[in-house]
Amino acid sequence: MSTVPSEPTQSLASVVVVDYGLGNLRSVTRGLERAGADVEITDDPAAFEAADGVVLPGVGAFREGVENADPLREDLLAVAESDTPLFGICLGMQMLLTTSEEGENDGESAVRGLDLIPGTNVRFDDGQKVPHMGWNQLEVEREHPLVEGIDGEHAYFVHSYYAVPDDGDAVVATTDYEREFPSIVANEEGNVFGTQFHPEKSGETGLRILRNFVEICADE
Repeated sequence: MSTVPSEPTQSLASVVVVDYGLGNLRSVTRGLERAGADVEITDDPAAFEAADGVVLPGVGAFREGVENADPLREDLLAVAESDTPLFGICLGMQMLLTTSEEGENDGESAVRGLDLIPGTNVRFDDGQKVPHMGWNQLEVEREHPLVEGIDGEHAYFVHSYYAVPDDGDAVVATTDYEREFPSIVANEEGNVFGTQFHPEKSGETGLRILRNFVEICADE
């Protein structure tokens, strides 16, 4: 079982949680604060620029998420270009990719994600129970500071679509749900990454991941 460092007595890094109208912002904020971050929930691009790290949460449909966040698109791209850590959670992770089958399956035209990790999001196969909901195991596929100390641990998932990056090297960890799918992805530079699961709902494993994120931010 992973061990979680004791809660810090002072803030290690300043983190912005992006408020674009979707996501369990309070739960994510509490988790980040437990992990040692000084957290601000905002849609102010000036705050993105000043922060040590930025979190893009999200719950719901890809199209709604992309359209809600579209006024902040250039500001989020600027975060990535500045090498500031950008952490997408659940729908926020899917929005880091280029597109999704979700709109197409609903008879709508495709919308474009942030394209920071090229690829698409696809639906689980017909016949599989969706959404994939509950606890499942993480298998670390390659080194990244976000996954320090969590190989083989379990996290909490709720999703019907999963990421398929164009570059297999973008896959940091996988999970098995009748097929293996990427549960953590990251860009080549390592400063843009995301989890398909909810670390803020994943107990000690999730807290360890959030603490790893805060430490990444503190090291920048």
